Formats: sequence, structure tokens, C-alpha cells
Amino acid sequence: MRILVTGATGLLGSALVPALLRAGHEVRALSRSRRHSSESVDWRVGDLVSGEGVREAVRDVDAVAHLATSGRRGRGAVDVPGTRALVVLARAAGVPYLLLTSMVGADRAPYGHLKDKREAEAVVAGSGLGWTVLRATPYHQWLHRRLSALRSLPVLPVDRSLRWQPVHAGEVATRVTELLGAGPADAAVEFGGPQVIDTGELVGTWLLTQGLRRAVVPVRYPGRLYAAQRAGELLTDALPKGGITWRDHLTPEPAHVFDDDFASEHTASPTSPATQPEGDPDLHVYGGDEGYERPTRS
Repeated sequence: MRILVTGATGLLGSALVPALLRAGHEVRALSRSRRHSSESVDWRVGDLVSGEGVREAVRDVDAVAHLATSGRRGRGAVDVPGTRALVVLARAAGVPYLLLTSMVGADRAPYGHLKDKREAEAVVAGSGLGWTVLRATPYHQWLHRRLSALRSLPVLPVDRSLRWQPVHAGEVATRVTELLGAGPADAAVEFGGPQVIDTGELVGTWLLTQGLRRAVVPVRYPGRLYAAQRAGELLTDALPKGGITWRDHLTPEPAHVFDDDFASEHTASPTSPATQPEGDPDLHVYGGDEGYERPTRS
């Protein structure tokens, strides 16, 4: 299959492109900035918000893997209007299949950034195309990045009432590849990590594996989305699940290392300026700071 990947330079996209290549697919990747194509990856310049370049990008593809998102800071510009524009152009081009990545809980707790995800899901489901929505739980890599941003703080705020089910982005990429190969499900499916942990265990394991010692301050985050997370609305029992635990991710063994050398040949380096949130408008990862509310002491 020839598959167009939007958000190809992001956290999930950089894992999905090599996964698709290993599965024998042809990959066309969309980016807002010009990149050099290779024998394996056909890079196209396009902007989902303005629509520029997207018509050409969707032409003659068998499926679209729509990963691009505004994240929590983008106020839905890509998630809703961008998805609508993509659907219109894909339908006009005769694309038979569109897979959208979303977040677990978008249907049960459509608050904040999840409201945009839910609206994007509705656009895809009503598109007239063959479709699948894959809702995933937060990625290990995203949580690691968020915690690393707090490394310099002497004290870390911890809301132990919040539960998490982190999953490895490489395993999500594998699941996306499987769903693309299986054809349209015309349904939403969920995919989560192998274990549910609270924020205390999440932070404690991170500190231990990073060789850090920090005091923690108990807090309780306000708002409907956090209330939904406490109630378990952002967790899933769906099978299959990922196999890599939070501790596995932080202390990887060779069997848990996805083919980073292969990925680096076909996508931007995850440590290069082009793949950092400040430097690349194409980096659409799971999460961000949209909807952040100041914690209160508990």
C-alpha cells in the first residue's frame, strides 16, 4: 500500500514511518517544511491548516494515517479544521481509507483538548470514507519528556489520585501498522499500556531510574478532565495491550529497543532542533500544556 502519513515528524510519526517500511508499504510523508526524499520515503510539503500542498499529497494513495494534531496548546486548529480539510481532499482524490489517531477517553470525557479529539473523530466517522480511529493512552516518551522538564525543580508536585496507563509510542506505531493493513474497521478501537499506575509510582519510578532525589508535594489538580482521569475514564481494558511497562521504558533491554538506527535514516532525529516543540511546527505529540490548571495544595 502507498500510505500518506501526516504528523510524520512527530513522536508517533517518527516511529510509524519505519514500521510501515518494515511492513513493506510505500510511505509518503507530509511536513510543513521541505525535507529531502529518499528511495523509501516520499516527503511532501503541505499545511493542513491552510490546505496548501495537501491536494497533491493525497493523490494516488491507498490510505492516510492522520497523526497530526494541534496538541494541548494548539486549540484544535489541526484537529478539527485541519481534519475537515484533509477529509474533503481525500474524498475528492478517491482515497479509500483514513485512519485517525486519537486519545483514550475522548468519547467519555470530551473536555479541554479531548473535546477537539472527539470532534475530529466525528468528522472522520461521517466522512464517507473507510475509516478507523485508534485511541491511545499517553506515551511513555511524552511523560518522560514532561518529567524531564521538571528536573531542575527541588520539589515535584504529585497528585496521587490520578491514574495513568502509559504505552510505548513504538508499540502504538505497530498497532497503527496492523490496523492499516487490516483495512477500515469503521469503528474506534483503543490501545493502552500493560499496567495502570498512580502519579506517585509514575514519579517515584522516574526519579529512581534517573538517579535523582526530590521531595514531592501532594497536590490535587482541579477541573473536569482531571476528575474524569481520577474516575478511570482515561483508562482502557481493550485488547491487545502494549507490553512495555513504564519501568521497561526507563531501563530498556535490547528486546525493547525499537529500530532507532533504521528510524533515523527515514525521519528527523528526535534530538535535532527540527523535532523539538520550539523548532518544528510539525511536531504534534501526545500532549502539551493546553488546559493546564494551577494545582492546589491537598
